[in-house]
Amino acid sequence: MRVKPIITTVFGIAIAAGSVFFIKEYLLDAPNSAAQGAKTDLVDIYLAHTEIAFGQIIEPHHVTKHAWPRDALPPGAFTTIAQLVPAQEVDRRRAKGRFFPGEVMIASKVSQFGEKVTLVQRLGENTRAMSIKVDAVTAVGGFVTPGDYVDIVLTQGASLDLRAVTILQNIRVIGVDQQSEELTDEPEVARTITVEISADQGQRLALAQRAGILSLTLRTLEGVEDKPMEMVRLRDLLQEEGPVEKVSVQPTITVRRGTASEVVSIRRTVPDIDPVLLPETLADDQPLANPDRSAWPALTEQIKPAAEGITRQVEINLKPLARPRPVPSIRPITVTQTIEQ
Repeated sequence: MRVKPIITTVFGIAIAAGSVFFIKEYLLDAPNSAAQGAKTDLVDIYLAHTEIAFGQIIEPHHVTKHAWPRDALPPGAFTTIAQLVPAQEVDRRRAKGRFFPGEVMIASKVSQFGEKVTLVQRLGENTRAMSIKVDAVTAVGGFVTPGDYVDIVLTQGASLDLRAVTILQNIRVIGVDQQSEELTDEPEVARTITVEISADQGQRLALAQRAGILSLTLRTLEGVEDKPMEMVRLRDLLQEEGPVEKVSVQPTITVRRGTASEVVSIRRTVPDIDPVLLPETLADDQPLANPDRSAWPALTEQIKPAAEGITRQVEINLKPLARPRPVPSIRPITVTQTIEQ
């Protein structure tokens, strides 16, 4: 008698019996599962029946009732109409954000009864709202709308010193002119843009508005890492000429004594020249001829150099004395100066 066929037959019978058992258990358990699902606890909540705009008063016809599993109830959902739209004549709630048809009405997107809805409800914690002047060019042709994120660029200076630098990055736009609705269909050329900033950013933005022209750059919807931006100058964009070699011009003066003249080089700046005094003791009727020049102050000490690039011509005329002097005296030398540039 062969053992292998017997073992194979027994193993097949066991598998078949097991399959029958599990199928039977599944069929018996299915009605119980269906009954348990039918007994799931449901609760009524309210959905937006029509589109509700920001700031719009919520009326009964704006919402519709819908059964919702209690276990999956969204936080802040309204379960009774009285919580959302009371029957008595009281100030109604307003939408703090746009609702689309089928969207669950939740408390965080509606105001309190009679509460005024403004941009304050859109500001984050410890933030401020500030407006800046723009035009069709600086506001990206009108494509900037509430809810977008932008960088703010300051342009100032003139000629080759014209420069631009990004002063603020990743700033949220919360208003365009007097429009704060985040969903608009067409571009709008605005005159003012309102942005959400911190107190420190507000100070920098206020100074930047007075310093030059502000422009907006529209950021992508995907996350962009903020990084410091270097200042760019117009001279950096243009092809600069090579360094110009400075030519040093040695200033000179011409000193004339009678018919003789002498050119003297100078190196320092010349202020107004004081007269050169000639100390000399003269006898009666003695002309001023061949005086003792060793007693004269040095001309290089009395006549200081001119500014760089300027040549001064100084004429010094010695006047002979026609009359005797009884006492020693100091005779001035007449100095005239001509500036040649």
